[in-house]
Amino acid sequence: MASEATSTPKATADASVGRLVGRLSGQVSHLVHGEIALAETELKRKGAKAVAGGGLFGGAAVVGVFGVGTLVACAVLGLATVLAAWLAALIVAAALLLTAGVLALAGKKDLQAATPPLPTDAITSVKQDIHTVAEATRR
Repeated sequence: MASEATSTPKATADASVGRLVGRLSGQVSHLVHGEIALAETELKRKGAKAVAGGGLFGGAAVVGVFGVGTLVACAVLGLATVLAAWLAALIVAAALLLTAGVLALAGKKDLQAATPPLPTDAITSVKQDIHTVAEATRR
């Protein structure tokens, strides 16, 4: 009887430690999966911004090419005709180049917002989780 009384608390303590370890394992797994999902979401968002910025830079390049073409036409018309024709071409070229500049600035802004392509929010969250776990284990 005496041996049964002393073995029961030990068995209960072992069972509770086992349950705690099992719960800890499940919680850590859940936390890791959550952090991975956060990182994926953040990278997708930044990737979409990078694509948009690249598209704007592409648009700026196309409009810039049209501007250069119009400047060439302006030079030709300026040499071949009276003032009004080349002045009209110069005005069109200036408008196209201004548009290219606006598109380039917008593309630069979007690309800067998407770089570096790191999941910084997820990294910060993981660091905070590690700090929280470290503080809890010190107690």
